[in-house]
Amino acid sequence: MSNPWIAIGALAVVGVAIPLTMIAVSALLRPSVPEQGKRAVYESGEVPTGNTRIRFNIQYYMVALLFVIFDIETVLIFPWTVIYRDAVSQFGLASALLPMLVFIGVLVVGLAWAWRNGAVRWVASPRGETGQSAD
Repeated sequence: MSNPWIAIGALAVVGVAIPLTMIAVSALLRPSVPEQGKRAVYESGEVPTGNTRIRFNIQYYMVALLFVIFDIETVLIFPWTVIYRDAVSQFGLASALLPMLVFIGVLVVGLAWAWRNGAVRWVASPRGETGQSAD
């Protein structure tokens, strides 16, 4: 009998060898024409203006991080809801419900911490602070 790990190892070798071979062949075949325009920052074909180091508000990253966390929460809760009725009949209510309540409790604690530290509070606009409406 043949060892099944041989096939997995061969697949891994091929999966690594093909990209490395393609990189090596393209490095040998490509023309080398050094010019200053190739070192410039690419901005959709436009001439770059200003500094490329723009400071973004950290709030964008916090909102994206919270979205990823609660998106993963949805992915983990959905399969549990699909098997909930069968799990209750097989293991009992406490054994089926307790792990999910602990999981949701951890998420609620994390959301409360983020809320308390202002991670979910968006920066107020100057228009909103002065009481002007967008009529």
